[in-house]
Amino acid sequence: MAAKKIQYSVSMYSNPLHEDDPKKAYASIQLTGRYSTKDLCKHISDHNGLFPRSVVEGVLIQLGTCIRELVLQGYSVVLGEVGTITPTIRSKGAVSIEEFTGNNITKMNVNFAPGEIFDNLRDEAQFEQTTTRRAQQAALEAAKKGLTTADWTDVSDDEDEEP
Repeated sequence: MAAKKIQYSVSMYSNPLHEDDPKKAYASIQLTGRYSTKDLCKHISDHNGLFPRSVVEGVLIQLGTCIRELVLQGYSVVLGEVGTITPTIRSKGAVSIEEFTGNNITKMNVNFAPGEIFDNLRDEAQFEQTTTRRAQQAALEAAKKGLTTADWTDVSDDEDEEP
């Protein structure tokens, strides 16, 4: 199977820290789609053929359950060359250390630090420029109306995605 190129669009963005500076062009990835757990399990199973999709899915479900359990105990979980999952917390400030309690903690998240297999992705990737999602939508709406040109007045240079 030939490698699929990663599609991106280019839009103009202003610098939020220096709004008077001229806008600059930045790339935004145009996702190909999403893989569900079942799709991923089938993909893994098709790669090695040793384990059926149901076994791979069971392992992934158990992996998620165990990682969640460990994160809730304050552990960082290293997944070999894939990367490391580390718990993080956010909190509201208190006037003093003495006044800070667990109630000041507002959220618990996880961070993922990519491992070695994600190094040099840019060097291995192939890219292809495409139109923005807004421009694609305008063209689709025009085609549905039987028009040969699209109305670009509602399509701005700024994407709804950040670069």
